[in-house]
Amino acid sequence: MAAIPRKALADVRQIAARRTAPVVLELDLTSDPVEGIPGDPLTLALAHRRTTLRDLTEALRHASEDPRVPVVVAHIAACGMPLARIQEIRAAVAGFRAAGGTAIAYADTFGEFGGGTGPYYLACAFDEIWLAPSGDCGLTGLGMETPFLRGALDRLGVTVEIGQRYEYKNAVNTLVERDFTPAHLEALSRIIESSSEQVVEGIADSRRMAPDRVRRLIDLGPLAGSVALDTGLIDRLGYRDEVYAAARARVQRSTAASGAGDAPADDDRGGAAARTGADRDGGAVEPVLMYASAYRRLAERREKSPVRRVTTLAARGPGMFFLRETAPSEPDSATGESGRAEGVPAAGGRVDEGRADADAVPLAPSVTPPHRDPRRSVVALIHGTGPVVLGSGTPGPFSGPVLSAESVAAALRAAARDDDVAAAVFRVNSPGGSYVASDLVRREAERFRASGRPLIVSMGDVAASGGYFVALAADAIVANPGTLTGSIGVFAGKQVVRELLDKLGVGFGAVAEGEHALMMSPRRPFTVGEREKLEEFLDRVYADFVDKVATSRRLTRDQVHELARGRVWTGADAHRHGLVDELGGLADAIRLAWSRASLPAERAPRVRLAPKPSVLERVRTPKSSEDRGAAAATGAPWPPAGLGALAVQALPGALRMVGGLLGPRAGAAGSGVLGGAAGLVGSGVLGGEGLASGLAGAGGFVPGWGAWAPVAAHLGLHVGGPLMMPPLGRIG
Repeated sequence: MAAIPRKALADVRQIAARRTAPVVLELDLTSDPVEGIPGDPLTLALAHRRTTLRDLTEALRHASEDPRVPVVVAHIAACGMPLARIQEIRAAVAGFRAAGGTAIAYADTFGEFGGGTGPYYLACAFDEIWLAPSGDCGLTGLGMETPFLRGALDRLGVTVEIGQRYEYKNAVNTLVERDFTPAHLEALSRIIESSSEQVVEGIADSRRMAPDRVRRLIDLGPLAGSVALDTGLIDRLGYRDEVYAAARARVQRSTAASGAGDAPADDDRGGAAARTGADRDGGAVEPVLMYASAYRRLAERREKSPVRRVTTLAARGPGMFFLRETAPSEPDSATGESGRAEGVPAAGGRVDEGRADADAVPLAPSVTPPHRDPRRSVVALIHGTGPVVLGSGTPGPFSGPVLSAESVAAALRAAARDDDVAAAVFRVNSPGGSYVASDLVRREAERFRASGRPLIVSMGDVAASGGYFVALAADAIVANPGTLTGSIGVFAGKQVVRELLDKLGVGFGAVAEGEHALMMSPRRPFTVGEREKLEEFLDRVYADFVDKVATSRRLTRDQVHELARGRVWTGADAHRHGLVDELGGLADAIRLAWSRASLPAERAPRVRLAPKPSVLERVRTPKSSEDRGAAAATGAPWPPAGLGALAVQALPGALRMVGGLLGPRAGAAGSGVLGGAAGLVGSGVLGGEGLASGLAGAGGFVPGWGAWAPVAAHLGLHVGGPLMMPPLGRIG
């Protein structure tokens, strides 16, 4: 009977030992980390097990302050991820290493006899690079291919009637040209050149090589693992079990060297935390393996624990239990009083010169001023992911995310009503979309700033065209060097499938009242009057875009026009030209927002997703547009009802017949399409895939390839659509 208590006691002691045991933090980089928040409950549930970018960066931040985490091990995929996302992870790993941690990367292969430049560039951020003995080092450089479908469309009997502003707005070229135009080639060449410069510089610094040597090795790639080892591109050849054995041995050496009694006095783990290498009986404690998402949750629970808060305050003195910590208010230069007047941006924000009081951005009656208590203040994090569209919510659980104007606007309004919110970071990861929707989001961002809170835009993989437009109201724009941004321009038009319908024997009748009632009909080209309307629209939208950029960036209209004309820039080039303020990732933007809100620099910024609706709020109907659940409401089902949509809804079936004649898939062509982005039916495109709420005469855009989806599937083309402008994508 005595054995049972002894066994129970041993189990308790084992659990206690695991709580203070060293941790080997695991980063699963075999797939792209998730960005943004799914808008519907089903997608949210499916995405629950996937690692997010913030899981990775926040876990590494916590680990850099945690003596229990001496080693990080990352499994890196054979294929790449967007360049800007790689750079965010590299920066987080560098922060962990700077704090004294050891980071180990291992890969099964960097491209199996193929391109692996992106994954290798990511691995170079780590102290050691391991490669499986059978793997390759596919360091082959960067490249991108663009399909041109003009010839195929001619054979099918499809013409494209479209206009663009200006020559660099090359998204439409994939449909109207047979090869690169000079402007298209110039812009794409510079993007690849700038990205290659960043990759070569990063590899050279990490591997302690001269840039010229890195370029020579790139020209020699792909290389066998043994050759990569001999040339210094990798450190070790080994399988997963050997990598983890080496990591565990390093942990044991680290904990043995650190000894006991090293835990800080204000650590809620107490002195036992220092005994990470042995239990109470002196036996070795096995290091605990923990994924980044699990470790982040554990670290945040520790931060919020009452024990930690009490011990932290006690370490600062008994008076801290009674003193209220408040940030001193800066006196207003105009009134001499503390605080800010309504409509005045936060400290450090740009104020439009010459702006009259009558032009001040009005505030909603429900706006609540921030309390500025450092103990409660948070930075609201608002995600805008996917093409910019009108309406609210997402197309559905099996479609890609969208940056819906109504949802993002509701999130900004909710943040302005929360007195805990001292600042906001708007994370934009969008190739663009609707001009009107982009302007609505920009307006709500202005209104948020008018509440006296700073707003920082953090650009992800791509924030171009409409994705750049929504960022114009920010106090500051932060982009990664590899972010694709700019593309200040517009295009609009339609596809004309009359000849194709004739070949298929499909006839249409039409009855209309009004000169331009059937202007967007796919059955006929534009008339002279309709083409004039299109050109007028393009001029008006482009002029408004350029003017707003000039005001926001404090540039002249001529300066903006030279940088605009639809041209896409990397973040590094955009920073050099003044289109963005700082280079960095999401963590840098959060720290900047915290600083701009005049919150204590010694405190780690607290972040709150804004809004973060409950499951009930995600499924119930919002009570009003001011309801917090409005930011998570799902949109209307697709395809929409309406007279303008009826004519085109018959096309997919007919085109499936055409697709069946094309035979099996021809391979994955066009995976690196650059350009703007949008469907072909509709108008008002600033870029983006063009998911929207209408077809044909409804003035919206066909999702992705729209009516051409079956043909595109048989050809193996990118599912996002012919004009999609993805991130730099699978580089390597």
